[in-house]
Amino acid sequence: MLKKSLTIGIVALWLLSGPLMDNALAQAPADATAVVAPNPIDSGDTAWMLISSALVLLMTPGLAFFYGGLVRSRNVLNTMMMSLVMMGLIGVTWTLWGYSLAFDVSTPASEGFGKGLESFIGGFDWMFLNNVAADKPDPIGYAPTIPHEVFMVYQMMFAIITPALISGAIVERVTFKTYFWFVLLWSTFIYSPLAHWVWGRGWLGALGALDFAGGTVVHISSGVSAVVAVWVIGPRKDHLNNPHTPHNVPYVLLGIGLLWFGWFGFNGGSALASGSLATVAFVTTMISAAAGGLTWTIIEWVLRGKPTAVGIASGFLAGLVGITPAAGYVLPVGALLIGSITSVCCFFAVSFRAKLGFDDSLDTFPIHGVGGTVGAILTGVFATKAVNAGGNNGLFAGNPGQIGIQFVGVLATYVFAAVGTFVILKILGQFMELRVPSGAEDQGLDIGQHGEEAYGEDFAGGFSSFESGSPFAPKKVGS
Repeated sequence: MLKKSLTIGIVALWLLSGPLMDNALAQAPADATAVVAPNPIDSGDTAWMLISSALVLLMTPGLAFFYGGLVRSRNVLNTMMMSLVMMGLIGVTWTLWGYSLAFDVSTPASEGFGKGLESFIGGFDWMFLNNVAADKPDPIGYAPTIPHEVFMVYQMMFAIITPALISGAIVERVTFKTYFWFVLLWSTFIYSPLAHWVWGRGWLGALGALDFAGGTVVHISSGVSAVVAVWVIGPRKDHLNNPHTPHNVPYVLLGIGLLWFGWFGFNGGSALASGSLATVAFVTTMISAAAGGLTWTIIEWVLRGKPTAVGIASGFLAGLVGITPAAGYVLPVGALLIGSITSVCCFFAVSFRAKLGFDDSLDTFPIHGVGGTVGAILTGVFATKAVNAGGNNGLFAGNPGQIGIQFVGVLATYVFAAVGTFVILKILGQFMELRVPSGAEDQGLDIGQHGEEAYGEDFAGGFSSFESGSPFAPKKVGS
């Protein structure tokens, strides 16, 4: 009986094997041809760019502390607000139209740069972040291994901090209303076009100008605009007669610490991936900042007898500004020289500004304008394809012509930012007062512009938060 059952089972399996094999063979070719396209998104690159975006955003509160510590105590909140408001204002305008104007072009990277009008300004297809996807790269080829939304938000952080830099030149006298409308217009009509020229497949990129992370787009543009803003708005009423010493140097040191920390995302993230190029930019950023701070300290020690905390912070900042356009194009020794040379130039620019009596209050142009200019030109000296094959060789690598190209980029940025800033401020001046009244300067802009005080002090003349009208002001006993 058992033998008979085994025989029947074997015969049944043999009979079924034919159809099963036929089905398997019939399905094999279909399975073989069903090739799934690989996902170009790299999780490591995406993680690095998300972190870098957060690091760059942190720079804006860092700038607020840096600038806030340098002004007088009755203006510290106003000064810090001029940086922090950018996180709200530009965060919204970049979403609605700024990003599209800076980066939207119809020409993919494989076909070269923008043509016609697209050489100067982006289009409108990405307004309101339309067609900006979270699950695939941008269609142009800016950053092929990260989601388009990540690239967008990373660039947003640059757009936020750049106009905030201008505020350092005009603190303690400009109305907050004027500043609000100025930076909104400046971000739209100055920053977005400049970002497009250099990074958005525009004409400076096509020319071959090298700007890895914003020497022209960020630092020169803000520095030049700061000079024009001071000229149009005018100086503080007593800047030549009364000392304007920093009210809180620890704030300045906290600010430079946050700025330096965030700058690793500013420069390292500009590689748009987490590979060797990000490593180069990270290392050169560290070296240049260190060289800048040390150089400034030595100069100050030799020429003035004492090294100061504000001085070393300024030197660190000068080194960071100088390396920004060069971070992904130069060797470590080049970064050291750039940091040191930029620091020397900025030190004497600050001294010269003081001798002229020009009221660029917190030395925006001597640090960012001069530092960005020196860094951009030195990029044409030290750049090498041995570091970045996507860049170009500079003077020391056998290509002196790159210096000329860098100079064109610098000059174009100077002219565009200066003229644009002048026009914007003149238009605003037809509709509103650009600066606070004389008495409001004496009282301080914290109370006059915001209705609050930083430290709960009663200022000269009995002004305090009790008289501010702020809904958050403490109430007097018995009121």
